[in-house]
Amino acid sequence: MYNATSWLKFGLFSVGLGQSFAFVLVPPLARDLGLSVIETSTIFSISAVAWAITSASWGRASDKYGRRNIAVIGLIGYSVSIIALITPLFLVEQNILDLVFLLPLLILGRLINGLVGSATRPAAFAYMADISVRSKRTKKFARLESSFLIGTILGPMIGGFLFLYSKTLPFYVFAFCGFTAAIGIFISFPKHILPKINVDKVISKISYTDKSVWPFLLIAALSSLCQASLLQSIGFFITDVFSNEQDLPLVISLTFVVLSISTVVSQYIFTDLKPIANNKLLIYGTFLITISYIMAALSSSIALFYLSMMINGFGGGMFRPANASSLSLAQTPDNQGKAAGYLGSVMPIGHVLTPIVAMPIYQFGPQYLYFFSAFLCFISLLFIIGHPLLRDHEQTSVITN
Repeated sequence: MYNATSWLKFGLFSVGLGQSFAFVLVPPLARDLGLSVIETSTIFSISAVAWAITSASWGRASDKYGRRNIAVIGLIGYSVSIIALITPLFLVEQNILDLVFLLPLLILGRLINGLVGSATRPAAFAYMADISVRSKRTKKFARLESSFLIGTILGPMIGGFLFLYSKTLPFYVFAFCGFTAAIGIFISFPKHILPKINVDKVISKISYTDKSVWPFLLIAALSSLCQASLLQSIGFFITDVFSNEQDLPLVISLTFVVLSISTVVSQYIFTDLKPIANNKLLIYGTFLITISYIMAALSSSIALFYLSMMINGFGGGMFRPANASSLSLAQTPDNQGKAAGYLGSVMPIGHVLTPIVAMPIYQFGPQYLYFFSAFLCFISLLFIIGHPLLRDHEQTSVITN
């Protein structure tokens, strides 16, 4: 029988499976059925906006109603959204549903994911904060993050294999995994981790602008924009700069594999095998990411571009769990869910802003976007070094406002 933590990891793994495969398969399927690139992009952007709006509320709800209940709601929402996403595509393809209904139904499917699926992550990280000692917080957060990343790596692989049998089968299998994780969490989770408290009174102590919160959200938002810009531009960049390469789809897919695997390896090395203090992880990680964008912009061969993505993954594997852990350590136990929700609300910002900010820069030249990302990361690095809360490597005292 798996324990609660294992089911949580499986839940995030399941979300990674479905999310990555949806990003890979839905756009070309939707385009083949008559939707434009802008319409397809809108489907995912609306989901990101909904995620950003609701994540903090779900975090607060987990403080009030329990981590288990909110995590289960999130996984059910994710599973329903996956089914709601593929069903209209299948019905239109079979001429059962008119094309005019395709776009609104796809938006509905992704909207369910943004509004409800966003509940799982803040509840999961808040639960991990509840049960972990402060010295192990970064390690525990990294393992949660790794579960999701492994799912994103295997999603296109498993989904691609299942796709050979049926276009809808991968989505139903991934939804089944989500439902299974929800049941496992509901059965195995303790109902209450925190003692009964006046949550509404406690929650009012922190907000986006509090000094124990906003520095972590700021660097997370900058990281989100850079990361989303990279993920949405990789296919274009490789096609434009390395057009002489054979089998470009495979070259592009391998880039994502290199990026994801290096992130997982980095998290294992620097938070588990050879743990490093949070402030050093933030500094070293941001520095590596900055260098990786400069290398990517100047890459003269696909091998050098792969190397830059490996360095980017290593940097991200340091930065993300350290930032989440540092934010958690700066809060009281009663505010863990709200803090995790705040962090979750800024993560989609990059996907919302990329079409508006990043892609216009790309139009001036493929390299300019990565130089721009390097500049943002350099600003973030200076902020991390200069801000007293972020440079405090101990970060063991709770900040009060």
